[in-house]
Amino acid sequence: MPDILIKDAVAVLTMDDARRELAGADVLLRDGIIAGVGHGLDVGNAEVITAAGCVVTPGLVNTHHHLYQTLTRAVPGGQDALLFGWLQTLYPIWAKFGPEEMFISAQIGLAELALSGCTMTSDHLYLYPNGSRLDDTIAAASEVGLRFHPTRGAMSIGESDGGLPPDSLVEREADILEDCIRVIDAFHDPKEGAMVRVGVAPCSPFSVSRDLMRDAAILARDKGVMMHTHLAENDEDIAYSLEKFGCRPGQYAEDLGWTGPDVWHAHCVKLDGREIDLFARSKTGVAHCPCSNCRLGSGIAPVRAMRDAGVHVGLGVDGSASNDAGSLVGEARQAMLLQRVANGADAMSAREALEIATRGGAEVLGRDDCGQIAVGKRADIAIWDVSGVQSAGSWDPAAILLAGPTNVKHLFVEGRQIVADGHVVSFDLERAIVKQNQLVRGLQE
Repeated sequence: MPDILIKDAVAVLTMDDARRELAGADVLLRDGIIAGVGHGLDVGNAEVITAAGCVVTPGLVNTHHHLYQTLTRAVPGGQDALLFGWLQTLYPIWAKFGPEEMFISAQIGLAELALSGCTMTSDHLYLYPNGSRLDDTIAAASEVGLRFHPTRGAMSIGESDGGLPPDSLVEREADILEDCIRVIDAFHDPKEGAMVRVGVAPCSPFSVSRDLMRDAAILARDKGVMMHTHLAENDEDIAYSLEKFGCRPGQYAEDLGWTGPDVWHAHCVKLDGREIDLFARSKTGVAHCPCSNCRLGSGIAPVRAMRDAGVHVGLGVDGSASNDAGSLVGEARQAMLLQRVANGADAMSAREALEIATRGGAEVLGRDDCGQIAVGKRADIAIWDVSGVQSAGSWDPAAILLAGPTNVKHLFVEGRQIVADGHVVSFDLERAIVKQNQLVRGLQE
């Protein structure tokens, strides 16, 4: 792989330990890592990417997604429902999926993320109809080229046992644990610079048993992988926890071993002060999904209080059935605006929101090798053209969450170019879109 020299950026927003912002600076990429950051860098045989008129940031990090849902955007009957009703509308559709639907939907979702500046994403796949496997999404990520943290999710309590999902979408708990072991052994890479790391992720407290939550935590720690689930998403979620478990979600998680630096929970909209303190003490991470929380009417997560308490917070676009879009830079802007709505105009700056979207997400996923532009870190870089109409008139081009742009010009993952001049170049996206729309028509019929 040739050296790549990104030259003459309007600004390089490093997100390094000093949070340096370098005007007119260069970034050198070599063998998948960042080899130089500064002014006047010159390497004779490097491929030069001119960044004049551009802002350079670390690649954005997505800490919560359901890539299979890209096939079910804007489904009638679920567009105006709260969480539980929305799920009950979509479960029967998802039950018709197979390996091809999983693969193509993941490709489209990953491409959409890439165009919005994302270089690393997690994915929470918790249903496996008609022979689908986690392998299908891992194969899609390999083709697209994003750094991937797939999690082996699961549902084990169906409607006949008082759960929310239909019985056809739940699995035997012994089979779930066995397949977790299989995918970890087959795909998980613990090394620095890993392109794939697998996690264990029972879907939620209302779709699996206490035993599975506890056993999944034991298995994950035995294997040295991270753990993920949904928690405290809305008022229905809290009511369910109080009725079924006799405690709030934070206490339930702690009792079953689901707190610690190897755990991150999605949403956490309804965490109270005691639960926030628990997460801060235990170094438990949170994936904040503001657009999905708005779409489903779940509320505004207390991100300001979490950050002030020292909780690690990253961003998640969530599934495209509850967000309908997969723009991570849009998610960062929404996170900033919602904290201002809830707490005042000075509650969150554009730069803090961008930090949450980059370094913050990397911290949540346990990736101290990513999320910042510093020598020795992985070469995951987003280049944003601020010379166009969206940024015209901006006095502060580095405040891209205020004035745009909303799509990257170039994107590099591990030093490989994934987006060039605003187009995905790692695979045939147009062909995948045609196939995606064919699959949607089949589901509709």
